[in-house]
Amino acid sequence: MKHSAKLTIKKWFTAITTITALSLSFSGSVLAIEKLEKETIKLGFIKLTDMAPLAVAYEKGYFDEEGLSVQLEAQANWKVLLDRVISGELDGAHMLATLPFGTAIGYGTKADIVSAFTMTLNGDAITVSNEIWKQMKENVPLVDGKPVHPIKADALKPVIEKFKSAGKPFNMAMTFPVGTHNMKLRYWLAAGGIKPGYYAPPEDTSGQIDADALLSVTPPPQMPATMDSGTIAGYCVGEPWNQQAVIKGIGVPVISDYELMKNSPEKIFGVTKDFAEKNPKTHLAIIKALIRASMWLDAENNKNRNEGVQMLSQKQYVGADYEVIANSMNGTFEYEKGDKRSLADFNVFSRYNGSYPYYSDAIWSLTQMRRWGQINEQKPDAWYLETAKKVYRPDVFMAAAKALIAEGKAKASDFPAETETGFKAPSADYIDGIVFNSAKPNEYLNQFAIGLKGKQKVVGGKVIE
Repeated sequence: MKHSAKLTIKKWFTAITTITALSLSFSGSVLAIEKLEKETIKLGFIKLTDMAPLAVAYEKGYFDEEGLSVQLEAQANWKVLLDRVISGELDGAHMLATLPFGTAIGYGTKADIVSAFTMTLNGDAITVSNEIWKQMKENVPLVDGKPVHPIKADALKPVIEKFKSAGKPFNMAMTFPVGTHNMKLRYWLAAGGIKPGYYAPPEDTSGQIDADALLSVTPPPQMPATMDSGTIAGYCVGEPWNQQAVIKGIGVPVISDYELMKNSPEKIFGVTKDFAEKNPKTHLAIIKALIRASMWLDAENNKNRNEGVQMLSQKQYVGADYEVIANSMNGTFEYEKGDKRSLADFNVFSRYNGSYPYYSDAIWSLTQMRRWGQINEQKPDAWYLETAKKVYRPDVFMAAAKALIAEGKAKASDFPAETETGFKAPSADYIDGIVFNSAKPNEYLNQFAIGLKGKQKVVGGKVIE
């Protein structure tokens, strides 16, 4: 494996430079390498474009420079990935941003996962089949013959009503019950007056109680084929599986998550709390390498994206055609075939302090779990912050940032100020215009027409007060 050879040569070279004192900064790196608790690690990912920081950190040698011998391994689905991180078969992984909060509350699986790094902002879309789009389009305003974006779920509601009148279920797919795609698809549907269904754990984990649209799990790479077969009418997923539907001519992405909720976290890098506590220097080294990879991906108006797309198109990473991946990674996004529009921030890796783990983002994730019944009891506002702090580790992120600045690999201006609190200002950057204030999660939930609020819970298939 190329990494073991690289590391041997590097150690030899750094030993020489240390002895001759030719490079004090490099000899400092040697000391850091020698102190790592664990040098050989295995990291998991799902075949999605937003695993890019892992691929870049590997291919550009950033892991090597931190003294890490890394094996990257694709996983079959999010459940397998999570189970292997918890069991220790994987030392860490690319994860859905909401996934660690599911384990924190014990939904499905109870475990302590921590994250010191947000891998991406945005990067998802909601796609429907050609037949559904044909019916939706009748309800979408046009300018110069093209649909006006963003497209709201209001346009889908009459279509679903036709299905209901005909006694047919309207099936859609997402990737994991406590995943970002589930939360984003539900948000879009509910904003258009469509009920996406409730959970009532542990008795009912279908998420389909009182639902207009029936949401179920499908692994990302299988979504286009599943929709093409007619099993599902649409789905929410990350790239390249929305653009794949366009290029194959089987579906139309109707809205990107950037248009749905601007600059929301999509993936994080997660490890178990036990791994982080036993291997703090190794954890820090991983975060340093990932920060550098994310900065490389966003550098100078995305000048490195074509090279990044070439990396991702390799079969060991995403394995989709270059054209499919480039469609979204290079600042554009194709909706209907031929309707390609500028969407510069569809994939954000480091800009806007995108890599920093904000507590406010964590609190938003928890509000949506409460909204749909995965948290089936009212919680005080303080609980949301307490739970966020169990998972997100901005202290580790900032320690990695400071180390990179000291080594001359980054500038202070690349990161949040040392006074950063971890809370974004209240924002209305959502499709429905509802303001999210992370300091008042219960007040936020009370604003939604559809969803649990106050003391409501789901019992016996019904929402009760």
